[in-house]
Amino acid sequence: MELDKRSGLLNGVVYHCSPNQDARPNTDDISGIVIHNISLPPGEFGGGWIDDLFLNQLDPTAHPYFETIADMTVSSHLLIRRDGEIIQYVPLHQRAWHAGVSCWDGRECCNDFTIGIELEGCDELYFEQIQYDRLAELVLLLCDNYPKLNTRQIKGHSQIAPDRKTDPGPYFDWDKLYALLLED
Repeated sequence: MELDKRSGLLNGVVYHCSPNQDARPNTDDISGIVIHNISLPPGEFGGGWIDDLFLNQLDPTAHPYFETIADMTVSSHLLIRRDGEIIQYVPLHQRAWHAGVSCWDGRECCNDFTIGIELEGCDELYFEQIQYDRLAELVLLLCDNYPKLNTRQIKGHSQIAPDRKTDPGPYFDWDKLYALLLED
């Protein structure tokens, strides 16, 4: 996998362009990675519902939960599915709308300077080994391409929005991720 720095897109991954993005205030200030989890409907995996949410195409009548989120305008740069497939929604030099009201070590507006990575999962289940492998691969690639990033500048959504969010959740194994990052 490689990054085309000009387009902000990863080669070799599926790309679905989300309308929920805009320009970063400073493209030279990409300095953090935020890990999320997502499943739609909650606790269910597979299908195209995540795509539909990030593309503003979620049918509110398809599931009762969707009525509560169908009008949200959210996105993430990347999604890692349970089988390890990576989908990109927003070029990395653009601002994805993934963190909402957030604060990273006293710095607000985390969407401005972070890359959002969703893992298909939930707070109640373990993640798949292939997801950790792909996440580590992505983190190392991002650190190689963005000079302000390093492998310790990774936080969970719950760490930057603790009053609102719980993801990636208690079943996300930070030690496993850091061990994979040290192997390379």
